[in-house]
Amino acid sequence: MALPEAGARGRLLRWPRVLLFGDSITEYSFQENGWGAYLAERLVRKCDVVNRGISGYNTRWAKLILPRLITDSTSADSIAAVTIFFGANDSALKELNPKQHVPLEEYAANLKSMVQYLKSVDITADKIILITPPPLQESAWEKACLAKGDKLNRCNGTTGQYAQACVRVARDCGTDVLDLWTLMQKSQDFSSYLSDGLHLSTKGNSFVAAQLWSRLENKLSALPSLLPYWRDVDHTNPEASLL
Repeated sequence: MALPEAGARGRLLRWPRVLLFGDSITEYSFQENGWGAYLAERLVRKCDVVNRGISGYNTRWAKLILPRLITDSTSADSIAAVTIFFGANDSALKELNPKQHVPLEEYAANLKSMVQYLKSVDITADKIILITPPPLQESAWEKACLAKGDKLNRCNGTTGQYAQACVRVARDCGTDVLDLWTLMQKSQDFSSYLSDGLHLSTKGNSFVAAQLWSRLENKLSALPSLLPYWRDVDHTNPEASLL
């Protein structure tokens, strides 16, 4: 059976995008049982969930990249939501990890700069979700550092300061925020959420997925399913349903 002529193919199908922008905790989110994979599965008929997690990156580098991911020529209507999930590297201790460390005030300014950039290309605040770094389980992360010949280069108290700064930026900019640092520590033993003291375990991925979905569901519920359910296709005249 021949394909329909170009003029009869109907309008181009474009899936809106949910952009996940962050460090390794985002990059790894498409692994088995990852929080990004969970979102992609839930939204497969409505959105493309695009993983732009870059392991090891901080906000100083991220703010330079963001305009290359979403440009001023990008249709704002094509972006359904953006998550910005940095801080685990910014909060590294300067004296032990100067390459990744970003001072607290600069971290907040970088987050604000990224939100302001998105607004400047007509992505409204209600489409943006900031995510704080999760808490750090120091003894487990120290083991991971020692295995690489390094010293413990982060501490949970410092990570908490960056999480609080992220929450303040969200409040000042009018965006939603997922405060993982606080929420995860409501559990007496938050270490079960982490695989190595810093990155997420299967349980941690499930926690992030559930928390993030509760914030995204209302934002995305109005989006239609792209293409009709198969039972609704007119099998005697599929062109009428599909073009």
